[in-house]
Amino acid sequence: MGQPESRDYREIEHSELPPGQRLQRGWPVTHYGPVPKFKPERWEFRVFGATADGEKHCWNHEQFSALPFDTVVADLHCVTKFSMVGAEWGGVAARTVLELAPPAPNVTHVMVWAEYGYSANVRIEDFTDARTIFATHKGEDLLTAEHGFPLRLVVPHLYAWKGPKWVRGIEYMTADRRGFWEERGYHNHGDPWREQRYSYQEEPGDGPEL
Repeated sequence: MGQPESRDYREIEHSELPPGQRLQRGWPVTHYGPVPKFKPERWEFRVFGATADGEKHCWNHEQFSALPFDTVVADLHCVTKFSMVGAEWGGVAARTVLELAPPAPNVTHVMVWAEYGYSANVRIEDFTDARTIFATHKGEDLLTAEHGFPLRLVVPHLYAWKGPKWVRGIEYMTADRRGFWEERGYHNHGDPWREQRYSYQEEPGDGPEL
């Protein structure tokens, strides 16, 4: 598993980035709160809520690590206006989780839950995108704790806050509900190409009332 071919920064046109974004060298650490300590014997990934069979599905760390490994090459756009391009992410594709623990037919949204009760809501069509991945690696290297080890979600076509670090599970929902940052003034959808940064930019139908 190798890194994608690198490009000189001068070769990347500004038009390749979403509006208001700047190309970033390296990978800044951005998050709210402390970095959690990983305890593999206590770690569990849960799928619950409106599952197709009405049951909760769980994997411990060893079981989750044994799921099929996929890679995607995708950009990461942070709402703080930096973008990383052409990164390779490795881990468990969201579609793998969907196959093992399918949602009920009427599910419209997924709440992604992380350590400390952090959450981010995404539409089911964004979660089921072929490039959405629960990442354990960037390139050939395991994620560092500061960047979300042992698991972070990457939803390449949305702002990066929609892909939480330190993910512990997902909840299938039959109606939308705002996550942590969405309750605190961030846009409910978060499309970087439409520069959907803040809730005051929302139009009717973009999300539940604050």
